[in-house]
Amino acid sequence: MIPFGEWLPDQSDLQNSGATVATNVIPAARGYRPFQGVSTFSGAGDARLRGFFASIDSADTVHLFSGNNSKLYKFNNATGALSDVSVGGGYNLSSDEQWRFIQFGNDVIGSGGLNKELQKYTIGSSSAFTTISGAPSAKHLAVVRDFVVTANVKYSSTAYPFRVRWSQINDATTWTLNTNQADIQDIPDAGNITGLVGGQFGVVLMERAIARMEYVGSPLVFTFEQVETGHGCNYPNSVAALAPTQVFYLADDGFFMFDGNRSIPIGAEKVDTFFFDDLDPHQTDRISCSLDPVNQLVLWSYVSTSSNTGEPDKIIMYNYAVNRWAIAEVAHEFIGTIISPNFTLEALANISSSIDALETSLDSRLWRGGQSAFAASKDSKIASFTGEALAATLETQEFEPANLKQSLIKTVTPYVTSKDVAPTLSVQVGSRSRQIDTVSYSTASTLSDDNIVPVRANGRYHRVRVNASGKWRYALGVDVEAVPLGRR
Repeated sequence: MIPFGEWLPDQSDLQNSGATVATNVIPAARGYRPFQGVSTFSGAGDARLRGFFASIDSADTVHLFSGNNSKLYKFNNATGALSDVSVGGGYNLSSDEQWRFIQFGNDVIGSGGLNKELQKYTIGSSSAFTTISGAPSAKHLAVVRDFVVTANVKYSSTAYPFRVRWSQINDATTWTLNTNQADIQDIPDAGNITGLVGGQFGVVLMERAIARMEYVGSPLVFTFEQVETGHGCNYPNSVAALAPTQVFYLADDGFFMFDGNRSIPIGAEKVDTFFFDDLDPHQTDRISCSLDPVNQLVLWSYVSTSSNTGEPDKIIMYNYAVNRWAIAEVAHEFIGTIISPNFTLEALANISSSIDALETSLDSRLWRGGQSAFAASKDSKIASFTGEALAATLETQEFEPANLKQSLIKTVTPYVTSKDVAPTLSVQVGSRSRQIDTVSYSTASTLSDDNIVPVRANGRYHRVRVNASGKWRYALGVDVEAVPLGRR
């Protein structure tokens, strides 16, 4: 069997150790699994959504928030609507700003960039967000130990792109400097702060460095050590983290994972060159990054050079459990992670005209409520990636069946396992006689009852493309029947 190995678009197609194409699939330990499409489940806001956050209260009720450039919304579990819970006057996010949220006790706190101070919503008592008096506005927000921490901030009408500022200890609403350990720290020699990750210690990502933020108590409160110098995160919206010891980000030289002490390249010689060739360089502000905890993925959404709308159309993903990549082609606006809300029958009725028309199967864990889910903004609505599996394309390495000779591929046997119902499979063979030639693909043929796909492809170098749709489970690889033809 020729396996669908690791997707390695940066390497030569000939005798590539992995797959040359892996579209609309999730990388697995062996082969690939299907990638599901978006399924909207909320009413629409009045502009594309730029952030999600969910909290579960003591009664196991999910409170789901989202925001766009001018409003903050709360998902109505009874109707599915996005209810406006903005502060009076609303907001004014710039084109490259996104909403970031944390929870501190019963308070959900949001930051939407430099045009509005931190916002607070108290679970169980608030009906709308309020402005935290005396707090800064900030591009980045996290909880480190017992403090709410902001970075790349603005207050008193002055912006400080290289400053970290934190609240008083155990008090998210009081920010008086030099009181109860509230303070600031400038990191002036490494460019703007582009990311902030919280936890037992903090991680501050800058354009040219990464610093650890360690709590030491009064009088210093926190110390900042640049553990990575000369290299940092160049894309502010490209950061996602499992913990401060597992921080994923994008730099000008590719994708990296920071382990708390150093950055480890995860895309070098694999996908970095492909990504930057495919990324629209004029739309980098539309990058968003998120985790899919169910599938153990970190994903980056972006606008590709083939997007006709200027909207994100691709998601490149990294399975951090098996260290493999894949890509999806799906129209959307933004990606994030949520907790699925507590749906009522009335909400389902508002989502879809009938049970049969629901884009997400009733068997999906999404409807249980309280489940972590990979989500997106689509048509200014909240959506989950729980729809029908997207039509997938996988392609083997390019191989030479007969050394230094032409060959004829006669049949292909794809190894794709089914789930409940047999999927629809078709196979094409791409062939060429010289490495400098363009690959020519055969007409797509389908699988026969004899478990073979009849093809006829002549050339010296071949690759097999499998197209899968419907309910399939794993795509592992192919077998081919080839006969040598001689030299020419």
